[in-house]
Amino acid sequence: MPKISVVIPTINEEKTIGSVVQTIKKLGDVEIIVVDTDSRDRTREIAESLGCKVISEPRRGYGVAYKTGFAHASGDIFVGIDGDGTYPAEIIGPIIEIMEIDNVDFVSCDRMTLRNEHNYTMLHFVGNSVLNMSMRIFFKCNINDSQSGMWVFRKSLYQKMKGLSDGMSFSQDLKIEALEHGRLIEIPVRYGIRVTKPKLKTWNDGFSNLFQIFMKRVNRN
Repeated sequence: MPKISVVIPTINEEKTIGSVVQTIKKLGDVEIIVVDTDSRDRTREIAESLGCKVISEPRRGYGVAYKTGFAHASGDIFVGIDGDGTYPAEIIGPIIEIMEIDNVDFVSCDRMTLRNEHNYTMLHFVGNSVLNMSMRIFFKCNINDSQSGMWVFRKSLYQKMKGLSDGMSFSQDLKIEALEHGRLIEIPVRYGIRVTKPKLKTWNDGFSNLFQIFMKRVNRN
């Protein structure tokens, strides 16, 4: 199996970071990088006690945190996953096996297919659908979940990507770039119920991501 680097951006995830990391460690020799954006709880302490490489990133921004983590990652395969326990870390191994068998470059986890009213609200479903449609119109990206925050992809593909956002639109930018430079597939996953305070600002981030899709298209012309 290729060397794996898992990057987890965190802010005040002491209730969940331990279980997420322990699940990932079952894969064996995996590099786990926690990019902590100024947590005020025991997130850093817990991550360090479990052998994670913890990097402080005082700058705000979803994309900033991931860029910092991937810049320090040494693996051949990069994994991005939240520290709040909503994504199933136990499927990282099977996803990598699928990547190798099917010779794909990027696997994105699709929350939409298996969603229910408890773990994915109608408001988020409608908002995501609008963003999905916008990506199809502007970039011909036929994606079920353009805003998914769990991905597994090759470092060599990431090195070809350009213009990745520092904010929440980092996730959709990754997928646009992946489709341009490699082969992307989606795998349906069961999205978990959040036990920590959400970081997403539904309306602000939704409209911002929609605007960023448009601007990315304009900048391509």
